[in-house]
Amino acid sequence: MSAERFEIAVPEQKLDDLRRRLRAVNWPPDLANDDWRYGANGAYLRALTDYWLRGYDWRAQEKEMNAFAHYRVRLDGIPIHFLHVRGRGPAPMPLILTHGWPWTFWDFRYVIGPLSDPAAHGGDPADAFDVVVPSLPGYAFSTPLETTGINWWRTADLWVQLMRDVLGYARFAAHGGDWGALVTNQLGHKYERELIGIHLSNAFALPVFPGDRPWSIDHVVAAAQSTEQRAKAVQWERKFASHIAVHLLGPQTLSYALHDSPVGLCAWILERRRAWSDCGGDVERRFSKDHLLTTMMLYWLTDSMASALRYYYEAAANPWAPSHDRMPVVGVPTGFSLFEPDLAPVPVDWTASFFNRVLLRVYSAGGHFAAAEEPAVIVKDIRDTFRPLRGAVQQ
Repeated sequence: MSAERFEIAVPEQKLDDLRRRLRAVNWPPDLANDDWRYGANGAYLRALTDYWLRGYDWRAQEKEMNAFAHYRVRLDGIPIHFLHVRGRGPAPMPLILTHGWPWTFWDFRYVIGPLSDPAAHGGDPADAFDVVVPSLPGYAFSTPLETTGINWWRTADLWVQLMRDVLGYARFAAHGGDWGALVTNQLGHKYERELIGIHLSNAFALPVFPGDRPWSIDHVVAAAQSTEQRAKAVQWERKFASHIAVHLLGPQTLSYALHDSPVGLCAWILERRRAWSDCGGDVERRFSKDHLLTTMMLYWLTDSMASALRYYYEAAANPWAPSHDRMPVVGVPTGFSLFEPDLAPVPVDWTASFFNRVLLRVYSAGGHFAAAEEPAVIVKDIRDTFRPLRGAVQQ
């Protein structure tokens, strides 16, 4: 298998069609929703759409993305897009970074430079990584996805093919958040021989979405041990329950709306960006308009929202099965950077036995989109997790 160099070059007709749709939005009424209690606020969405139409410059964003080396390859017939940035240092460690939903590969933009070229960012060249940033199957330029059953644990198999068979790394490190945390968990569980270690920005046990009601996350509420903890658990559940239920149960139905309407797609993603980030209700405290709209564009221009939503369905329809029954379940050295605004209100003590935990840091600031919200923290903790493991690199 060999990867081909890829340059992002969206046809102008696609941009013309987007502009036409943005000019012709059939706006719904939005009564008494200044606090977003009913969902995405209409006034903010109208202002963002106006900027999208009149101020946002996709070609400038495209140029910035193309400053990195992009590639595409087919793995088991599945198109996979990835960035590959060679490290600058005496012995760069291979590192794959995996995003989630509604993330894209571009949410890692602020960590790629410091990880691959630490000296240029005030760091030690000995901490350099060869950085690989793929798009999940069915996301952005890893499209079109024409194979069913592809989910997070099958993605881990694809990543081993990518790192070992395409890029030639006998052993490598991995980091991830959201779906990327689950993919990375699976790498550390199933592929102990190939993995040097992993670093996570979410603490998830395996399996996820278990039982005959996989769309329900009320087990977090049920586990509450006090009235205060239950109230916090209910608030946490409110942030995540709606999209999990509909993505698992009816992703295609939702896709007709989001595939046809850029503003509909924007609203669906925007609400999650605001609710899941540590922004205090002001989404632009964490993400600029350009960053938000580039996220929307990477779903819209690649026609990838439908396949991205199905990633949830496939997670529940194709349950995870363990590759071994040993403890810890994830046996490779594991570091955690966790963020209180994003954490479920349950102790994280369980991670000490479930993982071969070598680092755990919990921060008071930062949300679900860790690499985009707190890139300096993620860079530091990735370096600290893997610095003692650098003798394990074999290529």
